[in-house]
Amino acid sequence: MGELEVNHDEPANGGHLNVEYAVRERYSQASRAVEAELCCPVEYDARYLDMLPAELIERDYGCGDPSRFVRPNENVLDLGSGSGKICYIAAQIVGAGGRVIGVDMNDDMLALARRFRQQIGDRIGYHNVDFFKARIQDLALDVEKFEQYLRANPVQSSDQWWIAQSEAERMQREESMIANASIDVIISNCVLNLVDTAARDQLFREMMRVLCHGGRAIISDIVSDEPVPERLKRDPKLWSGCISGAFVEGELLAAFARAGFYGMELIARQEQPWATIEGIEFRSVTVKAYKGKDGPSLDHHQAVIYKGPWKSVQDDDGHTLQRGVRTAVCAKTFDIYTRAPYTGDVIPVPPYIKVPLEQTVPYDCHRGEIRHPRETKGQEFKETSLPTTDVCCQDECGC
Repeated sequence: MGELEVNHDEPANGGHLNVEYAVRERYSQASRAVEAELCCPVEYDARYLDMLPAELIERDYGCGDPSRFVRPNENVLDLGSGSGKICYIAAQIVGAGGRVIGVDMNDDMLALARRFRQQIGDRIGYHNVDFFKARIQDLALDVEKFEQYLRANPVQSSDQWWIAQSEAERMQREESMIANASIDVIISNCVLNLVDTAARDQLFREMMRVLCHGGRAIISDIVSDEPVPERLKRDPKLWSGCISGAFVEGELLAAFARAGFYGMELIARQEQPWATIEGIEFRSVTVKAYKGKDGPSLDHHQAVIYKGPWKSVQDDDGHTLQRGVRTAVCAKTFDIYTRAPYTGDVIPVPPYIKVPLEQTVPYDCHRGEIRHPRETKGQEFKETSLPTTDVCCQDECGC
């Protein structure tokens, strides 16, 4: 990244930075002319770029490629979709059986993305991409619909303002732009750091709301290795340039945990910093997180064995697994451990005879109890079975 001019002066409004205004102005300019300072070097799959116009590619700004983790036939939501490049890449991956939704608040970026929608859809052979105007921390309010309401009902008094606010709340409640549990995977490319810190908890709650059970979020963003001083956070160029709003390393994962996600992983981390300001390093990371740990905790006589290599590990719900030990878990935790991201780390031990739901009892598996083999096999299990030459592992033991 080139030399940055750090503004140490206070903003004209008395020290408060209007984050949304600074970001909107910067990215409106970037939609009209390429701005190299907004980009980290990222390699995208050339197969998917071949289908996209050069103008769209050049005016897209990001720090990673979360589309690499999208799968066929999924419903995808891109937060801060910008020029739409990642959306159009994801559209080719999910295929005609999937859908991609881009959300952005910048009119110029939305216009750029929508300009090529028909052309790209014709090229790939199907149309599965839509773009909406909204703040990514409020995925319920379709801002363009609300703007239509405001044009028909101008606000010229405090009473009219309250009425307009009530209408916005009604739209959020009754005409939610992104419905509850309707998205398989959320992606975002260097956008979360642009959201005002006061709205970030709401942002993560909204991600949790729209994801389906078992869905996941894959976020590429900028993090810092130290907290950014307040005077740098008040610099509009640094904020809109994905610098001063960066999460401190670890905070991004912690924000997912606070919202109720599990299985967070740091799946990519830029080795060399993208930028360094006053000794603070800023680099790109990509994080994956899952939704779906809600539900009752019932005992179905299930267990899991943690493979290692650590002596013990603790999950996001506080369950501790000892290496090689048959640990008792409830059905909800067993279900979580038998899907991504845990499937390669544990060996599931189901009961020989399925326990009927009406015979289950509540079970707290935070205690880390050992599941006796008789609980999974059954107390009356008396089978005797000796190896025969038909099933013996001849190649391994030579018998």
